[in-house]
Amino acid sequence: MSYCTETFNSTRLELGHKNQVNLSNIFLSFLPGFQNKNRVAILAELDKEKRKLLMQNQSSTNHPGASIALARSPLNKDFRDHAEQQHIAAQQKAALQHAHAHSSGYFITQDSAFGNLILPVLPRLEAE
Repeated sequence: MSYCTETFNSTRLELGHKNQVNLSNIFLSFLPGFQNKNRVAILAELDKEKRKLLMQNQSSTNHPGASIALARSPLNKDFRDHAEQQHIAAQQKAALQHAHAHSSGYFITQDSAFGNLILPVLPRLEAE
């Protein structure tokens, strides 16, 4: 049973005992959803490490700085969320003003599943 590993364009190709090449890393990098799956995996790993650190901080009561750090983290998150909402609101306002100035249609600001800042309002016409 021989086992060989070679490097090809900085990607490892592994030859097993049946001399089959494992090209999954190469092909997966070209799939459109792979990057999103990779990001989700990274975020899940970060969340797991964060929870582990929080559990360690909660279990160590002899460090008074740990409780201060835990108390500050929600404030920082709220501040970031508020700043992000203000930024989005400013972008929506600018997009709305631009649309009203350059179009004869009517637009509203509305959260969109597709990330649109504004949506056009289309009148309903009665069927004749």
